[in-house]
Amino acid sequence: MPFIPHTRDDLSAMLGRIGVNDVDDLFDEIPAELMMPGLPGVPSALSEAEISSLMHERADTDGRPVCFIGAGAYDHYVPAAVWEVTTRGEFYSAYTPYQAEASQGTLQVIYEYQTMMAALTGLDVSNASLYDGATAFAEACLMAVRANRKSKSRKILVPRSVHPYYREVAFNIISGQDIELVDLPVENGVADIKALEQLGDESFAAVVMQQPNFFGSLEQVDALTDWAHEHGALAIAIANPMSLALLKAPGDYGSEGADIACGDGQPLGVPMSSGGPFFGYMVCREAIVRQMPGRIVGRTVDIDGRPGFTLTLQAREQHIRRSRATSNICTNQGLVVTAATIYMSLMGATGLRQVASSCLNNTRTLVAGLTAIDGVEAAFTSPGFHEAVVLLDRPVAPVLEALAAENVLGGFDLSTYYPELGNALLVCATENRTAAQIDNYVATLSALLSEEGVRNCG
Repeated sequence: MPFIPHTRDDLSAMLGRIGVNDVDDLFDEIPAELMMPGLPGVPSALSEAEISSLMHERADTDGRPVCFIGAGAYDHYVPAAVWEVTTRGEFYSAYTPYQAEASQGTLQVIYEYQTMMAALTGLDVSNASLYDGATAFAEACLMAVRANRKSKSRKILVPRSVHPYYREVAFNIISGQDIELVDLPVENGVADIKALEQLGDESFAAVVMQQPNFFGSLEQVDALTDWAHEHGALAIAIANPMSLALLKAPGDYGSEGADIACGDGQPLGVPMSSGGPFFGYMVCREAIVRQMPGRIVGRTVDIDGRPGFTLTLQAREQHIRRSRATSNICTNQGLVVTAATIYMSLMGATGLRQVASSCLNNTRTLVAGLTAIDGVEAAFTSPGFHEAVVLLDRPVAPVLEALAAENVLGGFDLSTYYPELGNALLVCATENRTAAQIDNYVATLSALLSEEGVRNCG
């Protein structure tokens, strides 16, 4: 909603109505010695046009780099209509819809979101979102321990190919409840299925798989899901929702499907902006829905038979005994979910497939170009989606710095989290990357790694 300032006449009318002469009279309880006559060091006010010009100048100092990073935050195209609708006043200022009679619009949007996420993941029930993908994963681990009636284990088997941020956040959240994350080694960029044989009779509450995984590679999700169920464990799938337009849905993994799916909804109409916003999604089988954290919106009818929407299954500490609560999630993620719902509605199944296909093709083109450069090779032969790992013949960090100086954000340095891979670089190309941008990245990196550029990047 545009900002419309009050005129002097407006202010006079309002002050007269409440019986005061000046705005300062409203603060007469503040001692005079505490009042400041001005703000030393603060420049004079600027006009709206001057502010706009200043902000554009400041933004230009950052340059306009082209992003090939990925690693959990993806530069997708967001149609203008998505945030034009999302930032309408009735959505933008809405908070948690506790009062159903006053929140039917917000509740219906969340209900539609849940329906779309259930369809996208092939599972039964979606909640109304969580904070982000990492905390959604941590909540999925807690949920699995509560829901698994076949196992008393408090261990979760997690491949090292799962996003390291997700693993760190989950450790910080669940370790205090004596739940242990057990590493499953990686081979050729995916979870080592053969390593499962070495676990013997060890019991797990759940087995985790990320599809695509942090390296962009595609896991053997059928084998992992079936192994989990054969050994009395639940299967937790972390999935990039955009990839599900092309890849098998978690509900179809193995012979019985995953039990819980979670991840980050940022690819669905949410722009990258100073570290956020994000939102986590979670979907599960109906049999374990009462252990799902967060809130669920249900569709019902009123006493006159008219359809309506309301919050249901609110197993939170403010509604039931704290010891039985499944979650303390409170702050409503509804605004970002609204954007995702509008995005999915606008794109439809065909649009999502087109975006996902463009991402896949662009990354193939990028990797082909990069690996044609002397000193660059593909790290893995496993198939992938819109990210891939390449190996350089020198440390990655200086190369990324040199690329950034050329307005190319070249990828994510894996050396901190996966030193065993050597000089490994994770790259990504979404549908936003043009052929010219990909060619420019390849040409820029080739020049930097040439004999002339060795001194700068070695």
